[in-house]
Amino acid sequence: MRAFIAIDMSPEIKSEIGGIVRKAGTADAIRWVPSRNMHLTLKFLGEIREDLVPEIENRIRVVTAGKGPFSVGIRGTGAFPNLKRPNVLWVGVEPSAPLKAVFDGIEKGLAEIGIPKESRPFSPHLTIGRVRDLRGIESVVRELATYKDTFFGTIDVHEILLMKSVLKPAGAEYSKAAVIRLNQK
Repeated sequence: MRAFIAIDMSPEIKSEIGGIVRKAGTADAIRWVPSRNMHLTLKFLGEIREDLVPEIENRIRVVTAGKGPFSVGIRGTGAFPNLKRPNVLWVGVEPSAPLKAVFDGIEKGLAEIGIPKESRPFSPHLTIGRVRDLRGIESVVRELATYKDTFFGTIDVHEILLMKSVLKPAGAEYSKAAVIRLNQK
């Protein structure tokens, strides 16, 4: 199964970001992420064996044991690699020690069961669009750039999700394979 580890967002944040996507306009060269699918990816796993799900869930539980809920600020917009030649359009996530600790723990725990660590540094973001062609996207990129310093709100993190992703012609369809609740204090 195709899987990733993520943090979901409140409907209010999804709506706020969906509003900027609508204001940015449409461009056939951009595949926008539907608001319902927006999330903060902690680790993309790709294709994994389904029998690994309980072990992955267990590793996440070990990492989050004793950790209470925390908040993460959502601020700014940008693109990878940059706004002049964008491949991925994103909304930013403010630096957060608890978020980085969860990421580092997941990386370490999953490496112990043979899932390789990321080669790139952790750069938390919310993907809102993928650029397929640079032609005709200038006005969209200009509009997104006007939000580069905008604060969109806060995600209150109460759980970490192991998500299953099924690719379909209309786009990816996500479902929860496991929900790991953070300890309530």
